[in-house]
Amino acid sequence: MRFTIVDTDGTISFIGPGHGLKMLAAGCSQGALTYRDLLCCLDGLDRHLASTVRGGLSLFDEHCLIGDPDTVKRWIAARESLADETFRVLDDTTRAASLQPSRLGLVIFNLGTRRIVQVQNSYGPLMRRDRGRIRKDNRPIRQYYRYELPSDWSIVP
Repeated sequence: MRFTIVDTDGTISFIGPGHGLKMLAAGCSQGALTYRDLLCCLDGLDRHLASTVRGGLSLFDEHCLIGDPDTVKRWIAARESLADETFRVLDDTTRAASLQPSRLGLVIFNLGTRRIVQVQNSYGPLMRRDRGRIRKDNRPIRQYYRYELPSDWSIVP
């Protein structure tokens, strides 16, 4: 699933497993204000996923400089597509890629407006209150987490 996270500092986009949907919603329920906050919440639920996203962003940041569109163009040119990439949205090309669903869909988490937009969700319905399994070493364990989105959060559709 493609996850795009919008906060006051900008936008990031990455591919993750379907179970990441509930985990990111759980992070929102804990009051995450930035993508960094959301990844910190994700650390306790699926450290592998959080680490993978951070690694992808680090790689992107090594090659692309905010304010230097030529570095972004070179990074994009070195790839066949952005379909499986983790990146920051810095131009029209990365913005368009951040809005392209993967096999399981596309969900946008807008932390500033407190809105989760399920552009396309083939994984399963996202509920305001739910539970999921914590993952260790990239595998589910018998321990569960629970979340409930505050009333000022909206889920669209």
